[in-house]
Amino acid sequence: MLWLLSGCAIIDYYFLPPPEATARELAQAGFEAMEAKEYRKAAAYFRKLKDRYPFSPYTSAAELALGDAYYLSEQYEAAVQAYLNFESLHPGHESIPHVLFQIGMSYLRQFRSIDRPTDNLVLALQYFHRLRETHPQSAQAADAERFILQARRHIAEHELFVADFYWRRGEFGPAWRRYAKVASTFADIPDLADYAERQSNFAYYRFQKKQSQKVREEREGTWKRFFQWL
Repeated sequence: MLWLLSGCAIIDYYFLPPPEATARELAQAGFEAMEAKEYRKAAAYFRKLKDRYPFSPYTSAAELALGDAYYLSEQYEAAVQAYLNFESLHPGHESIPHVLFQIGMSYLRQFRSIDRPTDNLVLALQYFHRLRETHPQSAQAADAERFILQARRHIAEHELFVADFYWRRGEFGPAWRRYAKVASTFADIPDLADYAERQSNFAYYRFQKKQSQKVREEREGTWKRFFQWL
């Protein structure tokens, strides 16, 4: 009989699927992976916990930590989605200031170069401003201040990059308007605003000069055609 029982145990060991990890075990494994800075591994544990145990008391913590794991592994688009999912499921959670800040940071970290579109920077500012408005006393709102300035500087640098491009091409009208916009919109960034103001004046002068020359050439051309007609 003992032989038979041990034989059954051997069959169970080799042929039956192993028992699934509990929600607590998955949460523990995920947070241990976070501490070890194995963020992709941690994300896998948190996803598994969320999918298998959607109503577990550990699930909300895993949903939030999943966003952090994505962010720390530089998977910023996935991080945004995870944080947005958490916010929609837990709008009154005490961690919402952290969530808003991290969404802003995830958008900010997707910015690569001033010659690229600034859509992500605009989105980052939206979440940082929302954080300041809805949770002004939070530590995250205080931290957001310097990143608001960073995002605004990147946007201003992008606008100046475009304005300089028009300047080099001799398109002084568009250059002047871009420079003037930066000078008026980003007065809180003095070095860029001062440069934009100087360039705006130069571009306006060159634009007016070019326009005057064009008018003069058109007028002279009209007189030439008139005399030729005579």
